[in-house]
Amino acid sequence: MYNRLLLLPDLRELLDADDASGVAGFCEALHPAAVAEVLEGLEADESWRVLSNCTPERQAEIFSFFDLPGQLELVETVPRESFSRLIEEMAPDDRVDLLERLDPERVENLLPMVAQAERRDIQKLLSFPDDSAGSIMTTEYASLPAEATVSEAIERLRQQAPDRETIYYVYVIDEGRRLRGFVSLRELILARPETRVESIMEQDVISVRVDDDQEEVAQRLARFDFLAIPVVDAHNQLVGIVTHDDAMDVAQEEADEDAYRSGAVVPLQDDYLSTPLVTLAWKRGGWLVVLLFAAVLTALALQSLSEDLESLAWMVLFIPMVLASGGNAGSQSATLIVRALAISQIDRRESIQVLLRELVLAGLLGGGLAVLSFASAMWFVDSAAKAAVVGITVFLVVAMGTVTGAMLPLGFKRMGLDPALMSNPLIAAVVDVAGVIIYYNVARIVVADG
Repeated sequence: MYNRLLLLPDLRELLDADDASGVAGFCEALHPAAVAEVLEGLEADESWRVLSNCTPERQAEIFSFFDLPGQLELVETVPRESFSRLIEEMAPDDRVDLLERLDPERVENLLPMVAQAERRDIQKLLSFPDDSAGSIMTTEYASLPAEATVSEAIERLRQQAPDRETIYYVYVIDEGRRLRGFVSLRELILARPETRVESIMEQDVISVRVDDDQEEVAQRLARFDFLAIPVVDAHNQLVGIVTHDDAMDVAQEEADEDAYRSGAVVPLQDDYLSTPLVTLAWKRGGWLVVLLFAAVLTALALQSLSEDLESLAWMVLFIPMVLASGGNAGSQSATLIVRALAISQIDRRESIQVLLRELVLAGLLGGGLAVLSFASAMWFVDSAAKAAVVGITVFLVVAMGTVTGAMLPLGFKRMGLDPALMSNPLIAAVVDVAGVIIYYNVARIVVADG
């Protein structure tokens, strides 16, 4: 474990002494992630001074461990020619992530300086929709023809390995690059040299389409516990692979988005401290305005019942308890269902089963809280009828919140929207409006005389 604070002074001394070989040795001696961590303590121009003393391959290795905002800050100091060489050495999916965040005019000026093969690859990957399998895949995969012998296959892999992200899975393709099967490196090593690849390959290949959603790709990769999964086009031609580390990044990104949305915040593109205050205010303020209008609806509901407020003034004591019970129950259900949808524990076809389960839970939770609410209310009011109003309302509001919190995310999913958009504060706001109406109508029926 390297201590950045201990290594940073040594690196500064090397820079001050203009010791190019010492700086290069520093970068070679440490793991690329450790070098990147140390460079975070330098200014962007100083970081590039360090990297400029490395080989392009080492530059790309270290650069890949910077977070995206750090990469964007660093490339502002990099000369165009040096940047083009860095781009050529980066992994295809990583460089596309970076280029997508740069000014389009700068990308257009940069691409002519990139080698033709890499330029075609970049343009192809940039053409895929955001959040699709094509946008996160890499084109650096190992492939073999079916008719090759094992000895020929191993020799081919020896030649391909330096330029491939992984060779543990080798994909078998025909002359039209259509995917026919795959074979693991372990199987190749254990097989006899004269054996043909087609006789040992797995023909039942689990693959994804290039336009599949990235979250579904990550889930499939995790479900089958693969190191990588092939990506094919509409003609079953192999166009790339998604590796497990990219799937982990997607899973983390999707989990972050769900966490933000559950708290009624538009997902941040960068980390919290790197996001400008104006952007933070905008991403939080939009939802707060929506929730403010939801609160106005609650006020309108109360205003419509103003004629009865004098005779039912005692009810004000229990409004927080009634509304909080329903909102909390709804938020619980929404959290459970959104999470279950995110990890594919349930799908849209199981909506009826979810509804039935939530109705049973609504009865159990609502009944238990209703009894406790009735007992609590008896300490504050002078009649069992008034306490019964509180208990009955808590039962109804909890039941309504539980079912609403479960079904609204499913409804969003059915409409093709992200279920996480049904945030906990929004669920609570919906329950508040309905809860006020339920509360006062129960009171009118049970204690009509006031």
